[in-house]
Amino acid sequence: MTNSINELQNDAQCIFLIGTNTTENHPVIGYKIRRNVRQNGAKLIVADPRRIELAEIADVYLQFRPGTDVALVNGMMNVIINEGLLAKEFIETRTEGYAAMAEVAAQYTPGVVEKITGVPAEEIKKAARLYASVERGSICYAMGLTQHSTGTDNVKSICNLAMLTGNIGRPGTGVNPLRGQNNVQGACDMGALPVTYPAYQQVSNEAVREKFEKAWGVKLSPDNGLTVTAAINKAHHGDLKGLIVFGENPMVSDPDLGHVEEALEELDFLMVQDIFLTETAQKADVVFPGVSFAEKDGTFSNTERRVQRIRQAISPRGDARPDWQIICELSNRLGYPMNYNSVEEIFEEIRTVAPSYAGMTYARLEEAGLQWPCPSEDHPGTPVLHGAQFSRGLGLFSAIEFREAAELPDAEYPLILTTGRSLYHYHTGTMTRRSSGLHAIQPANEVQLNPALAAKMGIADGDKVRVITRRGHIEVSAHVVDFISENVIFTYFHFSEAAANLLTNSAPESLDPVAGIPEYKVSAARLEKIS
Repeated sequence: MTNSINELQNDAQCIFLIGTNTTENHPVIGYKIRRNVRQNGAKLIVADPRRIELAEIADVYLQFRPGTDVALVNGMMNVIINEGLLAKEFIETRTEGYAAMAEVAAQYTPGVVEKITGVPAEEIKKAARLYASVERGSICYAMGLTQHSTGTDNVKSICNLAMLTGNIGRPGTGVNPLRGQNNVQGACDMGALPVTYPAYQQVSNEAVREKFEKAWGVKLSPDNGLTVTAAINKAHHGDLKGLIVFGENPMVSDPDLGHVEEALEELDFLMVQDIFLTETAQKADVVFPGVSFAEKDGTFSNTERRVQRIRQAISPRGDARPDWQIICELSNRLGYPMNYNSVEEIFEEIRTVAPSYAGMTYARLEEAGLQWPCPSEDHPGTPVLHGAQFSRGLGLFSAIEFREAAELPDAEYPLILTTGRSLYHYHTGTMTRRSSGLHAIQPANEVQLNPALAAKMGIADGDKVRVITRRGHIEVSAHVVDFISENVIFTYFHFSEAAANLLTNSAPESLDPVAGIPEYKVSAARLEKIS
């Protein structure tokens, strides 16, 4: 997040939610948004293919066709530019590339965008005026925006919208991705990306690489690594022979699970480190038992870049060990000495190589977290990014044309399948599906469909149906709902026995060309009633 969570409750005058079912996927943040709307009169715009809970209190709800995010945002910018609602001084002093972006946006009139997205032109105008008219507007998004073959374009588009209106660098504004898991931000901060070392320092930068070679006492490759999807494809082709999986369950979470299973079977060696014997761990040659958050010390970095201490509450059970101890022992046996006495010692090393963490110490984190960048020990942390200038100097507008999803409906597969999460389950269900209370509320997967589609197909609520794509099929119960479009169906991805990702696409053209993210949110599908 460029900004802080509490600003969504106290400072934002208008909140634009796109691709985030916030009350189900981020309930605390959803509560704060709801409170701001009800108590402070904040305006709310919700853009989502499903009429999510927050749409019920929204000033504008934009129900758009999955995969048409770029067109929708371009349409809003078209209105803002044509009606003179843009932040001219901000654009002139803080940005570059405006003219090229505006030239593209000029093509996306509300009428044109209505034909692409299905959103009425008047609603596009209303949303644009609302967001541009306030002093402090905030954009929040999640994986509904990013999990597309155009995911990077989608994110650049909302950055365009924020800069166009000057809604960046101040409290209550910003572009705020809501992270999907509790320490995703921390993992990225620490270099768990194929193109960066800790603190987003580029692998391809020779000076950066030399710094880490000196710190770690080893020669480092100048080549970028592989994304998860690229690694699976390499394994499938026999080019990647071994894989170590930490706290991830690709046999449920990755697209086209038939392809994933074949890839894992091609490996010479698979190691999994986890707290339960996951579907992926069941295929491993070696499984190392890690520990839960309650059994270890360390730090988590949350969605607002806040680094917080976690403290061991109970001792590890059985042969389980904290993750860092397993990694160190493995490294030692593979020939690279990695000997630390505590997690604090590791954190002290982090401070020396990650400038954004340099001013943090365990003593400073004892009472409260700190938001990076925190470059020195007398620095208070940074609640709002890009206040005086952007990290690159001037903010860069991107001229982005709309591109359709990689796989569109046709005569054989006439529906759009989109996937997501439930309030009651978490990721691949490794933990939550072992909870009797949560299992009682939602014990199995379902597919949601519109009443008109259900009537056309003779499907009643609760009927068993088969959801089919070019990759495979699952059998689930039908749930007839009025908050989804007639040609769109939705299913959850938590359930391995009826796994949504048996259906999703892993073909190269379905991956975002920059980030390699799979297009989980758009697959061509069809339904069959099971008699």
